[in-house]
Amino acid sequence: MKTYIVIPAYNEAKKIALVIRGLKAEGYENIIVVDDGSLDSTFEEAQKENIEVLRHSINRGQGAALQTGINYALFLGADYIVTFDADGQHNPKQIKDLLAPLEKKGYDIAVGSRFLKRDSNTPYVRKLFLKGGALSFRLFYHVNLTDSHNGFRALTRKAAEKIRITADDSAHASQIVEEIYRNKLKYKEVPVTITYTDYSIKKGQRTKVAFKIISRMIIDKFLK
Repeated sequence: MKTYIVIPAYNEAKKIALVIRGLKAEGYENIIVVDDGSLDSTFEEAQKENIEVLRHSINRGQGAALQTGINYALFLGADYIVTFDADGQHNPKQIKDLLAPLEKKGYDIAVGSRFLKRDSNTPYVRKLFLKGGALSFRLFYHVNLTDSHNGFRALTRKAAEKIRITADDSAHASQIVEEIYRNKLKYKEVPVTITYTDYSIKKGQRTKVAFKIISRMIIDKFLK
């Protein structure tokens, strides 16, 4: 069974090589980096690590980069696809925890949650918005999650073929939940650790953006 790791990356020249090497140290060799129109040397740094590297000619957004990477992983024959951040927040040792429900229990998708463990060090304001988004998922889509925007997830080939990401920006995370609901996919939340550093917080999603995403999701739901 072939597992591919898909990493969307934008201006991650400082971290991308370390992230790739961390994955390889855990035995993951099938790695796809999608450079989303970076202005730095992300593309060149990733190429040095002898993996698959794709590039958008312009910056389209994380959702678009994920869909490009997922499409390519499917083309290469992936049985499982893991989405993984490029800024060093995710722990490659936990990939096996995400894959376990798919391999052993027949789930279609495993979604990481930073709130299933009590040791979450998520900044308070961010935690508030993530919890609010999770509540919206329950109300609108009947998908019971504790973490509304976690980029650490694993999909079977079936789920990857059914989920279509058309939101180019960070709203893709909400769209994936809607796709889980629409396609009646069997999902499982798995506890994962998010490592916050000054670098990752600076690179991460702004609170204002999170508010816009939740607001857009609510508006879209009532307009459909």
